[in-house]
Amino acid sequence: MKRYVLRRLAYSLVSLFLLSLTIFLFVRLTGDPAVLLVEPGASQADIDTIRQQFGLDRPLWFQYGSFMASLVRGDFGQSFYYRMPVLELYLSRLPNSLLLATAAMFFSLLVGIPSGILAAVRVNRWWDSAGKIFALLGLSMPAFWVGLLMILFFSVYLGWLPSSGSGTPLHVVMPAVALGWYFAAAHMRLTRSSMLEVLGSEYVKLARLKGLPEALVIAKHAFKNALIPVLTLAGINLVIMVNVAVVVETVFAWPGVGRLLYEGIAFRDFPIVQATVLLGGAMIVVVNLVVDVLYAVIDPRIRYQ
Repeated sequence: MKRYVLRRLAYSLVSLFLLSLTIFLFVRLTGDPAVLLVEPGASQADIDTIRQQFGLDRPLWFQYGSFMASLVRGDFGQSFYYRMPVLELYLSRLPNSLLLATAAMFFSLLVGIPSGILAAVRVNRWWDSAGKIFALLGLSMPAFWVGLLMILFFSVYLGWLPSSGSGTPLHVVMPAVALGWYFAAAHMRLTRSSMLEVLGSEYVKLARLKGLPEALVIAKHAFKNALIPVLTLAGINLVIMVNVAVVVETVFAWPGVGRLLYEGIAFRDFPIVQATVLLGGAMIVVVNLVVDVLYAVIDPRIRYQ
């Protein structure tokens, strides 16, 4: 078990190192941030001064070494645009992203699990066909398009919900639905397939032969066992929701981590982009590491694969 955990931990560290190297090189392909930081019509000397001020005039290997040395000390650098520590900026936006992700997860589970159960119990009937169409639409319709449709209908035509911003519970509704739409379809499909597998198992057949009511068989014997993979996926999806809501947060002007990443890209604010991607990647890597270890605890055969 110890060797298995150490091996997984090593894979995680290698993944984070490759991610840091990739994002460091990638952001530098977007252009020179000094051009955006000076006033229009600034001279070449002014641009060179900005480059020197932020260390952009030094060789790439030196910049990367300095970046990694700061990371080891827990320093993610200073924002070029906001002129404040990036970590402080990230932590100020993180609660908004957590709120949005939690609301979106609640919506996706509220829609995905019941519809998945209905589709499995009524397999090859009308409910199953409706569930397949819902899953197809949910997985194929982009979140930004769903968001724009909702703004047009609920804000422009009906005037029921605010089109953008934050501050009240009504501001959360449309971004949460737009973000949770895709995940609701994914949870619906997994719930359906998991329920179908459990409903065909021997102990469920035995429960039916004993004459137990169908509702009790589904609720007590089938649903509880089918829920395990769904909740595992939901836990991983919650972390993904916090870090990939760039488009949804931008469409609804939601002040979260995703919008911070968009601003970093738009202003070529290298420290913001690097820190946002690295912290998001670290969350996903840690959650996957924990899941791998838990799987190995539950099924010892995994340790020897």
